[in-house]
Amino acid sequence: VQLQASGGGLVQAGGSLTLTCAASGRTFGNYYMGWFRQAPGKGREFVAAIGSGFLSTYYADSVKDRFTISRDNAKNTVWLRMNSLKAEDTALYYCAAGWYPQMRYQMSADYWGQGTLVTVSS
Repeated sequence: VQLQASGGGLVQAGGSLTLTCAASGRTFGNYYMGWFRQAPGKGREFVAAIGSGFLSTYYADSVKDRFTISRDNAKNTVWLRMNSLKAEDTALYYCAAGWYPQMRYQMSADYWGQGTLVTVSS
């Protein structure tokens, strides 16, 4: 699976942004898809994940009720809708494919896209 993330940019605090991750490969639908982020000088942080079948969603506490992850297996695409953005959301955001426990507890995945930078000005 190859992943291409896009949609980052500069936004004011309180604003919204949608990140897109386009995947190639016939096995896209088999994987959980997730988003991670890494702020300057900090470690990688799990943001959200979505299941492959029942489309269960999982969020870090820091983004719950503000971010929404979704996917369309027919389009091999996953999105991260980010609302009510805060300065502390500033980071390089990565999409990834793998399994939920791996993503949530090991900060790891089988496949990674390149990062897309989100900058939130206060």
